[in-house]
This record gives sequence, C-alpha cells and structure tokens, in this order.
Amino acid sequence: MSKNFAITGVGGYVAPRHLKAIKDTGNKLVAAVDPADSVGILDRHFEDVSFFTEFERFDRHIEKLRRLDNDKQIHYVSICSPNYLHDAHCRFALRVGADAICEKPLVLNPWNLDALAELEQESGRKINTILQLRVHPALIALRKKLLKESPADKHEVILTYITSRGRWYLVSWKGQVERSGGLATNIGVHFFDLLTWLFGKAVTNEVHVSELTTAGGYLKLERARVKWVLSTDRKMLPPEAIKNNQPTYRSITIDGEEVEFSGGFTDLHTEVYRRTLDGNGFGLDDVRPSIELVHDIRVANPIGVTDRSHDFLK
Repeated sequence: MSKNFAITGVGGYVAPRHLKAIKDTGNKLVAAVDPADSVGILDRHFEDVSFFTEFERFDRHIEKLRRLDNDKQIHYVSICSPNYLHDAHCRFALRVGADAICEKPLVLNPWNLDALAELEQESGRKINTILQLRVHPALIALRKKLLKESPADKHEVILTYITSRGRWYLVSWKGQVERSGGLATNIGVHFFDLLTWLFGKAVTNEVHVSELTTAGGYLKLERARVKWVLSTDRKMLPPEAIKNNQPTYRSITIDGEEVEFSGGFTDLHTEVYRRTLDGNGFGLDDVRPSIELVHDIRVANPIGVTDRSHDFLK
C-alpha cells in the first residue's frame, strides 16, 4: 500500500534524491517545508504538495492530518534539513506518529542517539538514516571478501576526498561547525561509516590537521590503518584533476589497490528507501560508530603533520 510522506529541507542539495526515491518506490509526497521558496523541483515529481516556508505552519498541518484525515496521515518524514536540525526533526516525526528517514549525519553528537533511542521506545516508531554506500554492490562484495579474512589481518588504507567549494560554502551553514559539525562530519561521515563498516571500530584516532577547509589524520581500526584527508580547497586537488578540470577527486586505496565504486551511484537512495520500507532500514545502532568517530575528530586537538600523515598534508 502506498505510504504518505512529508519532507523537511526540500529546497536543499540532497532533497532531489529523496523526492526521486519516494516516487520510485510508489509512494506519495503530501507536504514539504523549507525556508527558501525556490522549490519548483516538486513539480517534477508530485502534484498537489502542501508547501510551507515556516516550520510551525508545517507542524500544524501535519498534526491536522494526523487527527482528521486518516487517508492523508503521514507515515514517513524525510529529513533533508541542515545537520543541526536533524535531531529535532526526527523528534518531530516520532511525535506525529511517523517513522523518520534522515540524511546523514543523523545527529552531531553521540549522546543525541541515546535520547532518540528512548523516544523510539516510547513512541513505537523507527528512526532510519541514509547510508547509501552500504548498498553499493561493489562495496557489499568487498565487505564479504574482507569478512572472510583473519581478524588479525591489518590493511593499509588511504582515503582522499577533495571537493572544491567556493566562498559561499563557508558563509552558509555548512561552514559553521556548530551547525554542520565541520568537515569530517559534513562531507566525511559517509566515508567514515564505510571504513568502520568494512574494518571495524576505531582503536586509535589522531587528528593532524583540522581547519575550516581541510582536515586530515590517522586512524587505526580493528582491521586497518588509515591515512585520510578531506578538503574543500581547490588548491588541494592533485595535478591530474586540475589538468582535466575536475573539481572533485575521490580515492580509497586498500594495500595500494584502488577501490572502484564510482559507478552505480544513481539509485542508491532509492535502494535505501526500498530497504527501509521493507523494515530493513539503517537505524541508530548502525550509525553510532561513525557518529562517535566524527565527534571525536571534531573535538580533538590537532597534533600537526607527522610521518603517519596523508601525503597531501606533507
């Protein structure tokens, strides 16, 4: 049976993937909210969506549907708002009797997960999140291969993610640590989730550089040693990317071999939605290792570049 959805942050960067996923899974978007009103993208996917620029009016509308119109009651709230609002919008979803499907990072701090777990129990509803790399076929195959190895095996991993951003980035909420969580949280959390999913929890966590546009360090996971760097500074791009006019450079190597997962990204959000609607979504326990890790990176005192630093930092 078709489910009714509401969405927060519908004017944001990631919202189109959620709109597509809602439609591709045969469901209906009933209501949407965003402070910005440039949301014509709604018409590409759905008709007759109630739209609000004020959350209070959106809240009132959803409550009215819950109390009066059983056929329009919201079953799921998709959350695409800025990171610091995710926690509050998850609470809203549970309060109106819906499950949540929240973009990552699900929350900024590990203790927020504990409070949400209590609310799940009280409400009987579920908070799900988007960990789309976990449904990528190539990465699923890689994990199966790694899990067959001896737990004593330690791999050498290098993570490099440079994605150019203009001056607008630091002016927006994404450049404000208290709202985005900083680089490791905002652009790195899905990579750190991938690494902990593949290689286990962090045992050692060294932060070598932590600036507004560049961060890097060294991790020892249960089954891997990781040198990592994240940056929004175009000057950090390697020469080959600049030569080819590529604004983004992404690389993960394991023992010197590149992990190829650049293809197959088109419908990953849709696949996560399918899993979630089938009752197999990614929940609070799934995200805890990566939320703990990016929080620890955020509050760590950088020790400076060492011999264990990523080459891009040297």
